[in-house]
Amino acid sequence: MIDLEKQERLFDLLADRALFELAADEERELEGLLEIFPEYREDDSFSLTAAAITLAGLETREEMPESLKGRIVSNASEYFEAVEEEAARPPLTEARSNVIEFKPKRFNWNWLGWAAAAAACIALAINIWMDRGGQEQEFVNVPLPVEEKLTMPQMRQRLMDTSPDMTKATWTAGNVPEMTEIGGDVVWSDAKQAGYMRLKGLPANDGTRETYQLWIFDETQDAKTPIDGGVFNVNANGEVIIPITAKLKAKNPKMFAITVEKPGGVVVSDRKKIAALAKV
Repeated sequence: MIDLEKQERLFDLLADRALFELAADEERELEGLLEIFPEYREDDSFSLTAAAITLAGLETREEMPESLKGRIVSNASEYFEAVEEEAARPPLTEARSNVIEFKPKRFNWNWLGWAAAAAACIALAINIWMDRGGQEQEFVNVPLPVEEKLTMPQMRQRLMDTSPDMTKATWTAGNVPEMTEIGGDVVWSDAKQAGYMRLKGLPANDGTRETYQLWIFDETQDAKTPIDGGVFNVNANGEVIIPITAKLKAKNPKMFAITVEKPGGVVVSDRKKIAALAKV
């Protein structure tokens, strides 16, 4: 029974020896393993693989002579043909009746060793190449795309710049006596179903007592039941920009209105407190 663990360690040491110089204790360990697996003592699979990988990674500045290239290709073809033929040929034994019979083909451990050698050397060569590349090659630092974060004014401006169907109207005061200095505008795009309110002079409100609510009067709805454009609060005096969140699809708006409602808003406003109006 083959000790696969020891055989794997043997392959590791052979691969290391093909690419590096082993330490003294590793040489002793390798020699002990070769006593157990003598068939690998003269096996040059690891060295051939390491040499092939090394040659493949060299930067050649001139073409290999055709004569040398031809000999290498020819020798390589003969070598692999012989190995494949040996691996494919079933062993023969003579039975007592002198009739030649076939035994089931056993696993070719020499061929397995060559494959393991190639895999081990390739793995080591990749590590060497990566280490060498990190020292000798200059890599271009390509920045990853970063999601653009726009401010509310920038988002409003982008909508205006990219919407040919832009509807725009100016805010004026409504019927609330203490709200007479209302200014700003509202922009809306039917195609994108998006818009923004820019408001000046709208007083800050206490959200626990009341809220502002937008209404959109368009050609699809009766004037008594305009489209709910969303509720919002104002936390500080000055200019604010609020995105519109229409609950229904709006088409060709004719007027926008902001009312003062109870927290959370209402389904239908009584319009007793209209803070601002914007007619298109």
